[in-house]
Amino acid sequence: MRLSIFVGCFVIAAVAVHFGVVPSGVGGSNLVWVILLALVLSAPLSFVMLRRQRDEMSEQIVDSVGRAKARLEANRTREDGVTS
Repeated sequence: MRLSIFVGCFVIAAVAVHFGVVPSGVGGSNLVWVILLALVLSAPLSFVMLRRQRDEMSEQIVDSVGRAKARLEANRTREDGVTS
């Protein structure tokens, strides 16, 4: 999804530079300028637009870490019970 946001911003930046809405790069750096402009535009858009997906992924990670800790604790108490 982040890549598609970047590509959309790249197309918008390229069109804006082509029609003179945004100044073009110096000399032959026009492509680099458009890429940098697209990066600057897409970063905050991705942060805002992908918040829900980022929160869901964070919850999944927290859940899996919690399960792993529970398994470790269960294994530890099982080992302690066998040696006693």
